Amino acid sequence: SEALLIGLQDFEFAFSEDGEERRFYYHTQKTRELDNLLGDIYHKILDMERAIIRDLVCRVLQFLPQLTKAVNFAAELDCILSLAIVARQNNYVRPILTEDSILEIRNGRHALQEMTVDTFVPNDTKIRSAGRINIITGPNYSGKSIYIKQVALVVFLAHIGSFVPADSAVVGLTDSRIFCAMGSKSMTTEQSTFMIDLHQVGTMLRHATSRSLCLLDEFGKGTLTEDGIGLLGGTISHFANYDYPPKVLLSTHLTEIFTENYLPQQSEHIKCCTMSVLNPDGQASNEDIIFLYRLVPGQALLSFGLHCAQLAGVPSEVIQRAASVLEDIHSKRPVRRMICDNLAAKDKQYQDAMAKLLAFDPRKGDLNHFFEDVFPPEA
Repeated sequence: SEALLIGLQDFEFAFSEDGEERRFYYHTQKTRELDNLLGDIYHKILDMERAIIRDLVCRVLQFLPQLTKAVNFAAELDCILSLAIVARQNNYVRPILTEDSILEIRNGRHALQEMTVDTFVPNDTKIRSAGRINIITGPNYSGKSIYIKQVALVVFLAHIGSFVPADSAVVGLTDSRIFCAMGSKSMTTEQSTFMIDLHQVGTMLRHATSRSLCLLDEFGKGTLTEDGIGLLGGTISHFANYDYPPKVLLSTHLTEIFTENYLPQQSEHIKCCTMSVLNPDGQASNEDIIFLYRLVPGQALLSFGLHCAQLAGVPSEVIQRAASVLEDIHSKRPVRRMICDNLAAKDKQYQDAMAKLLAFDPRKGDLNHFFEDVFPPEA
């Protein structure tokens, strides 16, 4: 305090620092003597530190080639040991690489997804000379994207020399092109998700070979439905016209491509699969749907989007309104106006007010009583 400093005549204020607690610094006769004797030693210490660091860097740089080799060796060893530990802990198997352009995976799993769930359902993959274009349909939340990514991870891990999450795997050598159009958005680019997808698919169509692996997840969903169907159908037809197409895994909800002439008729290159569900009543709005996460041959024409919305915690009034709109659309009738209790009460209030206004005679009635009747005071 100031009273304390008055009693310390030898203290001379130097400077203060602001922070959580404000600090004040003072000179005494002893510190002034040390300043006169040693000067500002802090900067001398900094100069000596810089000189030592420069000398150390120069000495280290003399052994740069040897150090670089040692660091690269340690990094490679760390990667190999990490892959070996994960393979042992999660029961991976050694894949068989072949020069044939095939892909056979028995009970394949997603390397990351299986670590986050209690039970992971594995799936088989078999791509040979026929059925190289796999069109995968199925409900939302049924595992289509996970399946596509798990196949890509198995192929990638096999090519870098790792064991793979499967019971067995025969992987044909894939060229350097594993094309992905997964609908991801990069915050560093100034393009929409759909434009990014178009660039990726364009590159895929121009450069894919018979040894490429092409992944398309929900391509065409980012634009008008008719445009998306046309782009998706054109992409599939392009691959189907190859004499020996690349290995293609494609998931979609645009099931209109099956009902119209969007796809080549009876092409041996196209194979349809779906993620199976257990739906006892066969209704899209059934609440007892069970996702089996198992890939089976066939096509799915229902997405069960309302059921997925319910699982995601969307408010019930929103789901009810969506179900009403879908029912009207499927019945080809005009969509009914949404009925809200609050809006209906307001409409009734306005109608009553208008009726009283038309019945009111200003020459005989009491205006104050009229307005109190029309707009009663709030409790």
